[in-house]
Amino acid sequence: MKPSIERLDATPEELEALVEQARPVLDEAGYQKLRAAIRTLGYVTELLEDQQTTLQSLRNLLCSAQTEKTSAVLKRAGMATDKPPAAPKPKAPGHGRHAAQAYRGAHKVHVAHAVLKAGDLCPECQRGKVYLQREPGVLVRLIGRAPIEATVYELEKLRCNLCGEVFTAKAPDGVDEEEKYDVTVGSMIAVLRYGSGFPMHRLERMQAGLGIPLPASVQWEIVGAVAIRIMPVFDELIRQAAQGDVLHNDDTSMQVLSLRRKIDDEGHETERTGIFTSGIVSTREGRKIALFFTGRQHAGENLRDILTERTAALKPPIQMCDALARNLPKMPEALEVIVSHCIAHARRRFVEVTPNFPEACQHVLEALGEVYHHDAFAHKHGLSPDERLLLHQQRSRPVMDQLHAWLIAQLEEKKVEPNSGLGGAISYLLKYWGRLTLFLRQAGAPVDNNICERSLKRAILHRKNSLFYKTENGAQVGDLFMSLIHTAELCDANPFNYLTELQHHADELKENPSQWMPWNYREAFQRADAAVDSG
Repeated sequence: MKPSIERLDATPEELEALVEQARPVLDEAGYQKLRAAIRTLGYVTELLEDQQTTLQSLRNLLCSAQTEKTSAVLKRAGMATDKPPAAPKPKAPGHGRHAAQAYRGAHKVHVAHAVLKAGDLCPECQRGKVYLQREPGVLVRLIGRAPIEATVYELEKLRCNLCGEVFTAKAPDGVDEEEKYDVTVGSMIAVLRYGSGFPMHRLERMQAGLGIPLPASVQWEIVGAVAIRIMPVFDELIRQAAQGDVLHNDDTSMQVLSLRRKIDDEGHETERTGIFTSGIVSTREGRKIALFFTGRQHAGENLRDILTERTAALKPPIQMCDALARNLPKMPEALEVIVSHCIAHARRRFVEVTPNFPEACQHVLEALGEVYHHDAFAHKHGLSPDERLLLHQQRSRPVMDQLHAWLIAQLEEKKVEPNSGLGGAISYLLKYWGRLTLFLRQAGAPVDNNICERSLKRAILHRKNSLFYKTENGAQVGDLFMSLIHTAELCDANPFNYLTELQHHADELKENPSQWMPWNYREAFQRADAAVDSG
């Protein structure tokens, strides 16, 4: 028997400090590998403390990711699908290069012809006249720069040799002598930190290497101040999300060091020791709002708090989630919801046991594949909720009815052992059949919870890069910026420009935050600028 390993407790901060101490003797590649190993160890330890973590989930996490497409799952199990292979998609033109129109944020410079202008005689044939074409020639030039740039203004100073009075030149127009940091600095830090998962200490090293120092502590002071100024927009976003027709919710684990210490100090006084980041996506009339909340509450409890802002006259919304109990807290009668469960979660149970039960799983996966095909058709052709419901009732209901009868027969005719992996997958599907097939009865009911799962990747990206939040206040700031940034992306708005305009018009948005949402802020700042010009 192998000797037991001596237990040595260490906090994530202590391990991070040890990695930094070892950095001088490592090259950059070695340092990054060691740092990733330490963070992976911490995350795996956290998962092992969760009783719901299975060996299969750990294997999926640590091993290379594999697609869950039906054809790929069956191929790995040694099965061939009955469906003919799909025709290859035509190769997109351009060989992967972006057209000039794709550079929407680029600064455009008009270059006039050095010799000719419209109406001049053609220098080639000497008979015709040249005219302007609608489409100009384009030349794209990319330049590498620091994320945060700096300009040093050297103000000329003159001193009288008799009285000693010093005369200093005034700063150029548009340069505030009192403000060192432009509002765009806060926007860029927020987008990098909470939109792309770029830690502040990493940005600090990058800026220092480029000769423009920006300490992590200063970065935090900037984004913290910005969060206070634009908080009314976040509160309004919560209020409008509560009015949604469909609300998706789920959560993922997160670490908040100050909250972790508080929970540890409480000992057995509290039963809940988990810390989560909940993702909630509200949809209404094609508009999407993403919200994030980090703390001790589960996703269902956070959803309940949001629904307290819902207008009483509205009909109950659809709640889309998986079947975990923490996603479904007890709702007061005034906060009634129509619960729908995610088919993707039920499908994944069959994907996991396909190697052991290939034929039975093939039957289920191909049936659910037809449902997804019909749903994709509805989205592609922009069908209304009622039209989409009719499509599913005509095409998907017969498939699901046959699948339901087949699942019942597997258990009643004892073709499947109930305690086996396949039996568990079938039991799960039958247990929640009504909620899993709500899309066959309710207009607007989604098939799965994938939009919320994708939103939570933003919080997971933060966890992978930064491992934790230090304080509860830091977590709240992160939730605010993640919510605004991801909602802007869902509304096809530029997150950087959106955050910048919110700061420029902080006073206006405080008076009427509903006019400064990601989908209508452009009209609001145009009205505000027009009012200033006319005044």
